[in-house]
Amino acid sequence: MSGDASLVISVVSHGQRELVLGLLGDLQRHVRTRFRLILTENVPETPEFPVADYAFPIDVIRNENRKGFGANHNAALARAGDGWFCVLNPDIRLSSDPFPALLAVARDPRIGVVAPAVTGPDLEPEDHAREFPSVFTLLAKAFGHRPHLPSPAGEAVFHPDWVAGMFMLVRCETLRALGGFDERYFLYYEDVDLCARIRDRGLEVAVCTGASVIHAARRESRRNLRYAAWHLRSAARFLASRPRIALGLRARRRVAVRP
Repeated sequence: MSGDASLVISVVSHGQRELVLGLLGDLQRHVRTRFRLILTENVPETPEFPVADYAFPIDVIRNENRKGFGANHNAALARAGDGWFCVLNPDIRLSSDPFPALLAVARDPRIGVVAPAVTGPDLEPEDHAREFPSVFTLLAKAFGHRPHLPSPAGEAVFHPDWVAGMFMLVRCETLRALGGFDERYFLYYEDVDLCARIRDRGLEVAVCTGASVIHAARRESRRNLRYAAWHLRSAARFLASRPRIALGLRARRRVAVRP
């Protein structure tokens, strides 16, 4: 392996052993960038993961009680060093090493967080890079309309409002300065909120189209009323949050002074 030894990848398993083993296999086969992986078992899993079978170091955190997305990744961040922190979902699949291209973008001091291009298993682009939600877009989504923000043609890097937490690369220093993920959210909108706070600090959210991964989306909130309720509570919290209101006011001021 070559590259940045200070890269830490955080993966959380919610009883997703087969998905995690598939991801670990992809990391073993395709990634040549040096990294350390922190694997959090959010629920007890047996048998234990065969961590000694891989060429990269794996630290395992076993939770006594189930935690949310933000709390799990914050606990992993506490074990990371001073380099780069990558949030990676178990249902991501790799066919090449995305990290050289991502790190090249992330080293720009204007960039707060970077994500790769994401496709579904059918290689169709996913809607992982979006504009911030509003009451109107949430109502449209409730009626089945899911607006997709396409990447600008020919752009190696573009800047959406936010990127989904399935794959996010951020400086450890930046994430710690922001206080990590906001644990008041649970499973939804932690990524939206983080990107809003990053942009509120004057940094950019970026997607690097030179790196691509595959995501097998589960969309639990569409099938389970409890997940849907969590989703709605998180959406309401975000719409009323200080970073979202501040960014909205700035956008309106820019429109007001435009000649």
